[in-house]
Amino acid sequence: MSIFPESMRNRLRSTFTGQLEGQPEWVLALDQGDDAGFFDPASATWAVHGQTATIVAGVRALLMQALHPGAMAGVHDWSRYREDPLGRLAGTIRWIFTVTYADTSTAVSASNWVLKLHERVVGSYLDAQGRERGYAANDPELLSWVHLAFTDSFLATAKLWSTPIPGGPDAYVREWAKAGELMGVPNPPRSEAELHAQIRAFLTSGTLKSDERVAEAVRFIRRPPLARGLMPGYRVLFNGAVASIAPEYRRMLGLQPARLWRVPLPSITATRLVLKVVGNMLGTGPGPSELAARRRLARLARLARVSDPAPTAVPTRH
Repeated sequence: MSIFPESMRNRLRSTFTGQLEGQPEWVLALDQGDDAGFFDPASATWAVHGQTATIVAGVRALLMQALHPGAMAGVHDWSRYREDPLGRLAGTIRWIFTVTYADTSTAVSASNWVLKLHERVVGSYLDAQGRERGYAANDPELLSWVHLAFTDSFLATAKLWSTPIPGGPDAYVREWAKAGELMGVPNPPRSEAELHAQIRAFLTSGTLKSDERVAEAVRFIRRPPLARGLMPGYRVLFNGAVASIAPEYRRMLGLQPARLWRVPLPSITATRLVLKVVGNMLGTGPGPSELAARRRLARLARLARVSDPAPTAVPTRH
């Protein structure tokens, strides 16, 4: 029996799924399909995406994405993140978990659906040099930056707060490149070194930018409209996300590691403790998406055994 009230657990679940009670239909449907999907239970992707550190990864990724003025313009001009931030979060989680756990057809369809939504997201922005540029959400440059921000954030937080990654960081980056390919990302990185090099190339080329739009996004991410009971824990997780970002990007975001006066706070350790509490609230063991995927895999294994029975032994002559 959990020591946490059901109402608190429901509020936490609804933050991630956009649904107060029960599991969303898309989660339940992950047990459908005719193949194992792009990733399996032994993959680095399942290991990284199945742990509570992904909560911090989501916060970190949003902060990093804001540094590209084209990506920030798309969010500013088209996203309803101020009016429905949890709905936007739930949509992102749906895509990530579908690509991670679904059969290949469903993963491809989910990615194509997102790309279709992106088609209307067009406009213009001022780049870091003050020149006006047009943007489209499906531009290869913007798709690349979003993929890099997500991959780097999920990897960084997994290294800090999750169990060891099967195959190491390179395995995760290499596997999750498939998600980039599904979204039309040109040449997604396939190693941790490539990941860091591609991110740094955006910085050294003068593409990234810090302005009032970035500051507005940071203020919103720092204090989102969550239930009051969730805010103390969220503040710790936000500080953990900030602590995990390299100093050069933190400075552009106008952020610094949490301090009490001039004394640095132990954000890494505090985040680990909060994530443990969150894990206890949500329950131990695999999450609903992973369980649904495992049901599909078990069904496919049973069908394989039925359709390909072991051959009957043929007596040999002596």
